[in-house]
Amino acid sequence: MNFNSRRSKALKKWDDLKVRKGIIIYVGAASCGRAAGCDAVTAVINKYLTENNLKADIIEVGCIGLCCFEPMIYIQKDGNPPICYANLNPKIIPALFEDVLQKGDVRKDLALGVIDKKGYGSIPSIYERPMLKPQVRIVLRNCGIIDPTDIDHYLARNGYLGINKALQMKPEEVIKEVKKSGIRGRGGAGFPTGMKWEFCRNAKSEPKYLVCNADEGDPGAFMNRSLLEGDPHAVLEGMLIAAYAIGAPHGYIYIREEYPLAIERLKKAILQMQEYNILGEKILDSDFSFDIEIKKGAGAFVCGEETALLASLMGKRGMPMPRPPFPATSGVWGKPTVINNVETLGTIATIIREGWKWYSGYGSETAKGTKTFSLVGKIKRTGLIEVPLGTKIRDIVYEIGGGVLNDKKFKAVQTGGPSGGCIPASKMDLGVDYETLTSAGAIMGSGGLIVMDEETCMVDIAHYFLTFTQEESCGKCTPCRIGTRRMLEILEKIKSGKGEERDIELLEYLASTVKNASLCGLGQTAPNPVITTLRYFIDEYEEHIKNKRCPALVCKDLITFNIDAEKCIGCGICKKNCPAEAISGETKKAHVIDLNKCIKCGICYQICPVEGKAVYKTSGGSS
Repeated sequence: MNFNSRRSKALKKWDDLKVRKGIIIYVGAASCGRAAGCDAVTAVINKYLTENNLKADIIEVGCIGLCCFEPMIYIQKDGNPPICYANLNPKIIPALFEDVLQKGDVRKDLALGVIDKKGYGSIPSIYERPMLKPQVRIVLRNCGIIDPTDIDHYLARNGYLGINKALQMKPEEVIKEVKKSGIRGRGGAGFPTGMKWEFCRNAKSEPKYLVCNADEGDPGAFMNRSLLEGDPHAVLEGMLIAAYAIGAPHGYIYIREEYPLAIERLKKAILQMQEYNILGEKILDSDFSFDIEIKKGAGAFVCGEETALLASLMGKRGMPMPRPPFPATSGVWGKPTVINNVETLGTIATIIREGWKWYSGYGSETAKGTKTFSLVGKIKRTGLIEVPLGTKIRDIVYEIGGGVLNDKKFKAVQTGGPSGGCIPASKMDLGVDYETLTSAGAIMGSGGLIVMDEETCMVDIAHYFLTFTQEESCGKCTPCRIGTRRMLEILEKIKSGKGEERDIELLEYLASTVKNASLCGLGQTAPNPVITTLRYFIDEYEEHIKNKRCPALVCKDLITFNIDAEKCIGCGICKKNCPAEAISGETKKAHVIDLNKCIKCGICYQICPVEGKAVYKTSGGSS
């Protein structure tokens, strides 16, 4: 069966699914949904259907991006648009299904929205929700909509039209189209994708290789994982187009082993491609042949760096190498190699299918298209988002994210993961693109956005991220191996109240040395959290050093927990829950904390039921 016939069959299958009589239940079964308990919800759904003799198709979909609303299911009944129900638990399913499936009550009070652009009845479209409405979904267009394990769903949503179109073009024409689109590497460095392809294609050595970098290692980042779990064929189609453009017969997906669901779905997708003659010999009856191999990494953060990744892929220890030569001329087995990030490849098919002019209509002057971000931290609506490059930080935090958790004051946002920087609230009108973030002392990175509120200690944040990069340093070069260790020791000293005024100058000197003298990108960007917190929050460092105070009341060595005798009602809750048995007192009488026993875990403060808190904490000179 040729491509057009298969696509026609897929379109009919997709259309039939949308108008099918009966019940279809879509379950958000990406990692976020599973972590939130979708498996338990599904088990109760199956039990209810069996006990009530109801027939229904259950289809697993990826993450639509609304992670804060998981577990989520969509219920489609008799060809009407699916209605999304969110924040479910096993206990609520029987009553929900009784109302929706048996009584015809759509339960508007529990409905998040309709998975349709127009809405249905009195329930609005989910795309009108504040978190989704400002977004432009290009990379994530299929996530949460299709069954990622069914290639026909992808075909019906214009899947593989990109490679079909590319095969009618010359490789040089494909590269030109990508160059004109303005897309830059989404892994963090922002190097023009088309230019990288051109370098590799023009390299004289053969064979050439293509590598998909799926070694997403930033704490709090899950963009690549979600795309692979929700729409693996988009990335695989991008690989096909890239391989055709550079002339590569073989490709690798280098993915961390901690992503089992993504690996499982990639394997299924590859088998389906082979069955449909979209992968292997003479793809779509052309002269182009290409195969893909999955290589699992052991989770070393440094292997996100191109040369360390290549070393690991070839069975060597994952350590960076000096450049030049660059991978585009000397990569896998010393042959020309293009390494592209998951999101970059996931965008390519849309660029070819829709054209460079359409794609470059989104974004800023220097950064075209959209970018996915994992929006996490002290934010009301966490999840996976996609916005045009150049979107203001303010709009992401307040319009999409709903503002800071518990309406606390917005303090900063960390961009680019542990190698990124902390951007203060005073700069929330900055547009998120490569040059703007770099000028602010941060980096785009792969796309992590961690929101911080007024109760965040910036010295502690710098310490947290530097701890990660120091532990993940491969140890090859002295500036990174020793420099990050010395910086970490100074931060620990400051956090413990033993800091000296000269420590700030020493931190700045060490940060500059590590940044300028390290071998690879990890070492060169490792000091960024320290540099930016010193740049924008120097007053907090000075408070820790001069007054031995942690203004955010976070650094344990600088805080003390006490009980206000006038407020304490003697309920004993803090006493019962204190792991150090440091609290004493009789029932209905004021309790006391033994500061010699107190381990400063903060449990007493967190669970105190008194309005305004009977348990309070102070820091340094304020106590």
